[in-house]
Amino acid sequence: MLKGIPKILSPQLLKVLCEMGHSDRIVIADGNFPSESMGKDAVVIRMDGHGVPEILDAVLQVFPLDSYVEKPFSLMEVMPGDDVETPIWDTYQEIEEKYEARGKDAIGHIERFAFYEEAKKAYAIIATGETALYANVMLQKGVVTD
Repeated sequence: MLKGIPKILSPQLLKVLCEMGHSDRIVIADGNFPSESMGKDAVVIRMDGHGVPEILDAVLQVFPLDSYVEKPFSLMEVMPGDDVETPIWDTYQEIEEKYEARGKDAIGHIERFAFYEEAKKAYAIIATGETALYANVMLQKGVVTD
């Protein structure tokens, strides 16, 4: 056990977060995301019993977002024609604003298939049990300045 580390961050996830360098990306994927096939060249961490918001909050406590890119926090865009509401994005913004000085200005959207292509290049993918649709998040790591 460690002090000051959110308990949801498993030893495997902490190791991966530590291994990641500046500009590496991690995906926190919803339950519908093809984590295993997208993560063939990545570390896939199973966290099926958890939702994205609780994992996102814990990760952002220890993970700096990249200050050298405009949108280091990316969401998968809703496909044209999909009649889907995304209230979880509001939750993500509230969480992100607790840890990122730029607030919502650091949040971007990536078209669904472009998101998949970027996810294939991610260092790691966290597979969650999140049931909300379009609940995938991609984070780009920055540097620790403290």
